Amino acid sequence: MTSDTPTPPTSERHTPVLKDRCINLLAPAFEVARAASRTPIVIDATLGMGGHSEAMLQRYPDLHLIGIDRDTEALGLAGERLAPFADRTDLVHAVYDEIADVLEDLGIGAIDGILMDLGVSSLQLDERDRGFAYSFDAPLDMRMDTSRGQTAADVLNTYSEEDLVRIIRKWGEEKFAGRIANHIVAARDKAPLTRTGELVDIIRNVVPSGAARTGGHPAKRTFQALRIEVNEELSVLETAIPAAVDALALHGRAVVMSYHSLEDKIVKAVFAAGSQSSAPAGFPVELEEHKATLKRLTKGTEIPTDEEIAENPRAASARLRAVEKIRIRSEA
Repeated sequence: MTSDTPTPPTSERHTPVLKDRCINLLAPAFEVARAASRTPIVIDATLGMGGHSEAMLQRYPDLHLIGIDRDTEALGLAGERLAPFADRTDLVHAVYDEIADVLEDLGIGAIDGILMDLGVSSLQLDERDRGFAYSFDAPLDMRMDTSRGQTAADVLNTYSEEDLVRIIRKWGEEKFAGRIANHIVAARDKAPLTRTGELVDIIRNVVPSGAARTGGHPAKRTFQALRIEVNEELSVLETAIPAAVDALALHGRAVVMSYHSLEDKIVKAVFAAGSQSSAPAGFPVELEEHKATLKRLTKGTEIPTDEEIAENPRAASARLRAVEKIRIRSEA
């Protein structure tokens, strides 16, 4: 996945973010599976166009991969890309908070690795009619799964002004949320908003030019807020990260890349909680049940190198965290 900086729309130009680092972090878990005479199993929970998955399948001929994506178009393209590995892949139309259900349906008890590359994909940004990019005039859709759910137009035309302020401020971290929401409501009172270009024009007329120069494109934060709201991204992530950890076998590894602080805050909290003792403060002894279940594999977040950003500008805002499961928590 990527930040939302637009580039020319060519699927073949897609470059997986931090590809080698992600695979190298997952690799020791595959070795543990082999040592136990098991087939290593990995989930790519945000399959996208399959770049990370293809690299893993090429490097490890015994690896079995489960690819999950809510975007049916992405699943189709990834399926074509991964066709040479069809006997070692299961591609599933699902959201990544449904990991437990996916594994149950496949009859798999635990996995050795999971990769989550959050945010909007290159495919979604580059497909003009999806409405994710503020650089193209397109329908106000923004659904990652176009088969269900409300669109960005639904949000803009039906939410109260107070709710628009709330989501733009909370999900977009936009300090001009009040002004933007007020002008959206004034515009929709004349005619429903249907195009991204209309929204961009509203925002340009509201956000001071100086703020736009220092904060990137003036519509960036509002588009992020709408995308998060339409796809329920953060509530899904709050369920998905614990589910990913729960699905790991002993010594399994999870690698997560986020692209803004709201995502990273959720990932950081789950990983930090799992890597610390849960013994109550002042408890005289640490019982087995209180011991950490996770070991952090990264010190804080890792970021792309200058060379990778030069090759793949959309990687610029990526932040990577990884953990290893070091203890299976006993059931009460």
